Amino acid sequence: MKNNKTKQKPRVVTTKTVLKMKQTGEKISMLTGYDFLVAKYLDEVGIDIILVGDSLGNVVQGYETTLPVTVDDMIYHAKAVKRAVKNALIVVDMPFMSFQTSTDDAVRNAGRIMKEVGVGAVKLEGGAYIADIVRHLVKVGIPVMGHLGLTPQAINKFGTYEVRATDDAEAEELVNDAKVLAEAGVFAIVLEKIPSELAKRVTDSIPVPTIGIGAGTDCDGQVLVVYDMLGLTEEFKPRFVRRYAELANVMRGAFKQYIDDVKSQKFPSDKESY
Repeated sequence: MKNNKTKQKPRVVTTKTVLKMKQTGEKISMLTGYDFLVAKYLDEVGIDIILVGDSLGNVVQGYETTLPVTVDDMIYHAKAVKRAVKNALIVVDMPFMSFQTSTDDAVRNAGRIMKEVGVGAVKLEGGAYIADIVRHLVKVGIPVMGHLGLTPQAINKFGTYEVRATDDAEAEELVNDAKVLAEAGVFAIVLEKIPSELAKRVTDSIPVPTIGIGAGTDCDGQVLVVYDMLGLTEEFKPRFVRRYAELANVMRGAFKQYIDDVKSQKFPSDKESY
């Protein structure tokens, strides 16, 4: 007897897909990716969004903050990710001072990313004060994801990575920022490290999806830095990171075994030689 069931093709995710997911109640999965192989595996298992985050400054380049990351850095890593991805929506962070200086700079730099890499969208940190920039980017055909709450590019302003918007004034400002960004045309907003009740309030008050990181369960989706959830960043253990693996220990063990095998002449064997 023939099986009439046909294998369903993987879904190609676009900004329109993400908006529909909020409307239907389907949660959005998002992880960061900075290189070809990780992006390949993420895409193969069906991740919805891959964020080429400026967090690469921390986990790939070894900087203390994201501030030194350049547009050229983002394009380099985004190109590697793009080569691997067939279905996921790729979003690229606009790094520090690549859009804050003027609308012209924002269009020029975002345009370079979109044109040279061919990704689906860019992400900008900031509230109502970047609304005009968002409007202009969207107007010229560049989809934008917003980012509110703890915004790492503003670390020198905040002076800490603690939870944001815990007082009434900042909470009201954040809600207003979200509404203004939604009106300006963002297709989604990342909410980082804010109280879960506030995240729910924002999620319920805007028509575009929210994607939380340390913002509770009521956001429309969730995002983590892939190196954190894989257990590669051992020193960084905030409460919002669930470790799905402990790859640092696995890698150290493999490296040590290799060293031992080379020193003891167990590697290579005759079968591993020509």
